[in-house]
Amino acid sequence: MAKMVKDIDPAILATSIELLREYVKDPSIEPLISALDALKNDPTNELLFAEFADAFEALGIVQGAILTYAPYISSLLSNDLFD
Repeated sequence: MAKMVKDIDPAILATSIELLREYVKDPSIEPLISALDALKNDPTNELLFAEFADAFEALGIVQGAILTYAPYISSLLSNDLFD
C-alpha cells in the first residue's frame, strides 16, 4: 500500500483531472480519474490515496501520458527521501 507523504492541494488535483480528461483519451484512465476526484474531495484520506496509487500503477504504459499532462501526480507518488 502506498503511503501518503505529501500534503495534497485539491485545486491542483482539479486542474490535473481537467487536463487528463482533455488530453488523454484512453478509457483505461477512468479508475484513476475517479480516484483523483475522490482524493480531491478528501485530501487527507490515506485509503483514498492508496486507491489512487493502485489505479496509477495499473495503467502500464499510459502512465507516461498521465505524467506528461498531469505532472503533479508524480510529486504525489514520489517517495520522501528523508522518511
